[in-house]
Amino acid sequence: EASEVSKVLSDRRVLVTGAGGSIGSELCRQILEYRPSQLVCLERAENSLFFLEQELRRSPIGRDNPELIVPIICDIGNRRKLSRLFDTFRPNAVFHAAAHKHVPLMEAHPEEAVLNNVIGTLNALEYCDEFEVDEFVLISTDKAVTPTSVMGASKRVAEFLTQSFAGQTETRCITVRFGNVIGSNGSVVPLFQKQIALGGPVTVTDPNMRRYFMTIPEAVQLITQAASMGNGGDVLILDMGEPVRVMDMAEQLITLSGFRPGEDIEIEIIGLRPGEKLEEALWHEWEKPSQTRHSKILAAHSEPRDWQQIMADVERLRVAATEMDPNRVVALLQEVIPDYTPMGRIGTRQAATAPDPSAQRSATNPSI
Repeated sequence: EASEVSKVLSDRRVLVTGAGGSIGSELCRQILEYRPSQLVCLERAENSLFFLEQELRRSPIGRDNPELIVPIICDIGNRRKLSRLFDTFRPNAVFHAAAHKHVPLMEAHPEEAVLNNVIGTLNALEYCDEFEVDEFVLISTDKAVTPTSVMGASKRVAEFLTQSFAGQTETRCITVRFGNVIGSNGSVVPLFQKQIALGGPVTVTDPNMRRYFMTIPEAVQLITQAASMGNGGDVLILDMGEPVRVMDMAEQLITLSGFRPGEDIEIEIIGLRPGEKLEEALWHEWEKPSQTRHSKILAAHSEPRDWQQIMADVERLRVAATEMDPNRVVALLQEVIPDYTPMGRIGTRQAATAPDPSAQRSATNPSI
């Protein structure tokens, strides 16, 4: 398996977008271990990129090869700079982790979700084709499955784009979809830990909320494995085990911190936030995923969207987003994704439930 990953990463020029994020930064760490000929780290948040560069340059491989790591401040929406960047560095492989991911924020700013998650993905795909990149890997999310949020819907359109684009290019375009990762920026575990440190309360949206969880290094290791085995147009799904009840996680973290839940540290139920579901699913019922040669990677089965149709849809979304018309953006997302139910923007606090996770094949429970 490592030798297959080496073919994608070793002695090759690799570009990671969103390099300062939780997944992007771990991708950079793990890719560096395979000794690429160049690692281009693209990020628009300068602090994240600054600290990542410092860390990578302190590593044994980075310390010995000062030219190996190339930090680039760039917005994925800046086509002129992206074009110059692709032309200058000519990456062999692109891992596209750049995305807006915070569900309630994207409910309030649908146009930003479209410009970053949809148009940014299209920009990256088009330059991969123009500059003859060998592999493009879209990092996707379980929130793209039967979405109830703008964020999830925008990532679903990015999946459509990547799958359809695969039929138009020599670049091998694949999507890797997975659920929550433990410890990511803004995720529930660091939030709970901060709340416990402050003496509580720990806030849980709903006592029945469940989520899939995996550690960041494990998820990224599987992403690189998937990148080495996917065919153009594939949607590969990481098997994340059984979904975990968020209330149980809160209670465990309080206990592990040496306190008694409900006595020393209170747990407060605050209600579902806009766009949130009680449960997520890793695939649509019709995708009927099958086992790949890797025990923790599944392959979904779905027909790609018609290329001309998806491009027309994306252009309409781009216009609405550029004109900063959030209601039009949401209406268009509903047209493009028939099973998208925009929960947060219609004032309801009740989430649509995803397909029964118990019906999905699972491995062992992740450690929390």
